[in-house]
Amino acid sequence: MSASPTVRGVRAAVFAAAMLLTQAVPHLAFDAARAPGDCVPGRRTPLRHAVRRRGPPVLIPYSLRPLTPILRTEIHSPMSTSRITLRRAATVTAVAAGSVLLAAGVASAHVTVHPESYAKGATDGVLTFRVPNEEDSASTTKVQVFLPTDHPVLGVLVHPQDGWTAKVTTTKLKTPVKTDDGTITEAASEITFTGGKIGAGQYEDFDVAFGQLPEDTDRLTFKTLQTYSDGKVARWIEQPAGDEEPETPAPVLELTAGGEGTAPAASKTGAAGTSEAADASDSTARGLGVAGLVVGVLGLAAAAFALVRGRSTRS
Repeated sequence: MSASPTVRGVRAAVFAAAMLLTQAVPHLAFDAARAPGDCVPGRRTPLRHAVRRRGPPVLIPYSLRPLTPILRTEIHSPMSTSRITLRRAATVTAVAAGSVLLAAGVASAHVTVHPESYAKGATDGVLTFRVPNEEDSASTTKVQVFLPTDHPVLGVLVHPQDGWTAKVTTTKLKTPVKTDDGTITEAASEITFTGGKIGAGQYEDFDVAFGQLPEDTDRLTFKTLQTYSDGKVARWIEQPAGDEEPETPAPVLELTAGGEGTAPAASKTGAAGTSEAADASDSTARGLGVAGLVVGVLGLAAAAFALVRGRSTRS
């Protein structure tokens, strides 16, 4: 089973943070394994140790000394090295936090339907379409929900929304549906909400009541178009293939096996299902926030350890 977008995003963020931490303080692993008296490449060995091991130094005339190129890393002062370490640690923290936030945004900002499942043939229920605004500089001004007509939803009614005007478009069915109240030849094919506004960082719930759900399918897909004030249109129309969630998924309602006896229970729990979905989304957001804080603390701790280790070695 493939991992969800949220899990994949957190894994990518943690992996990026680990790689950047290695680049920020590359000498940490070497310093931790080094004994106090070992000679470190690039650092000068104290004279008393050199005399003890190799004897007094041999004086060579200056004109006979070989020309040794001076590497840039050899002329760094302790202060400049500390600044470089701090700069790298700050970069690690910023990039890792940005990766976590980006993963959160990709995982959660799409149109969904609640509850996520209903019994086949359920009657007198409510579907809630949750539309979040994912743009920072534009507002959502129009929402179009397309209902399937090959497996029609009968008896559609729209709940009034403050500031929004709803228009229900019906279409003639290719195959009429027979019910206890007669034969149905037309059904709703599109619901358009206009006139309102969903600001940045906000969402809107649109409630749609139905008279009866179809019995001859296991899933209903509600393709949705979300129009912003700057003219951009988000197309939530992709259908899932297996366990992998598409990049712009359409809201999907799963239809489970059940009879007339289970339909009222499903209707009564519609609001509860919406609340549970909201709680799950909040838990995901909190988890991503905690992950970002942990990554930031690790970056700062690594920088502090590098500074203390460098100073103790020089002393």
